[in-house]
Amino acid sequence: MTWKRAAVFGSSGGIGAALVQALAERNIPVLAGSRSGKAPDFPGVTPFRFDFDDEASIAEAAGAWRDNPPNLVIVATGVLTLEDGTGPERSFKNLDAETMARVLHINTIGPALVAKHVLPLFPRDTPATFAAVSARVGSIGDNRIGGWHSYRASKAALNMLVRNFAIELGRTQKQAVAVGLHPGTVDTPLSEPFQNNLPEGQLTAAGEAAASLLGVLERLTPDNSGDVFDYKGERVEP
Repeated sequence: MTWKRAAVFGSSGGIGAALVQALAERNIPVLAGSRSGKAPDFPGVTPFRFDFDDEASIAEAAGAWRDNPPNLVIVATGVLTLEDGTGPERSFKNLDAETMARVLHINTIGPALVAKHVLPLFPRDTPATFAAVSARVGSIGDNRIGGWHSYRASKAALNMLVRNFAIELGRTQKQAVAVGLHPGTVDTPLSEPFQNNLPEGQLTAAGEAAASLLGVLERLTPDNSGDVFDYKGERVEP
């Protein structure tokens, strides 16, 4: 698939920044979004500001692209440990309503709001791709050890939304693709507190993960729309 212009929501994060760099190195113009409005400094990269706590900021960004919309949109945001240090729950005894709501807001509702405003920009007669960074732990069928309740639930819900978006796009934008992406365990601040017990070779550099994910997206067709794929291009079961 040829991307004429890309938009990355979450360009200040480890994976998001790496995706922006990888796209820029392919000479693809990139719209790079963050809460601060700052972006990695590469040729062809244009920063924009958005905030999941302010839907109007997402609408404003998307509205500015109406005459020249991106045909690749990646939502690379996500949270595992909140800013106050609250980490994933190991037991249902640790569940807290406010924590759950915040995790779901960032991991599920935020990407859904992005889709609400950018998917209508996709062309009806040429290919376009919407991708949201998800996680294998959002797979219900693959869950063998439990725990991490809010994070798992937020990613499972995100995966369901991606499937819904794919079905709806298939009615009007038949060449569009909407997918979730599992990047693996990437060496970013999100995974840093949980890296000590990883098996040798399981931790992936952000740049390597970004290249793998873009390679996966390039190979997808509308027949793949609605599914979740890992960094190897293998489908993650629901």
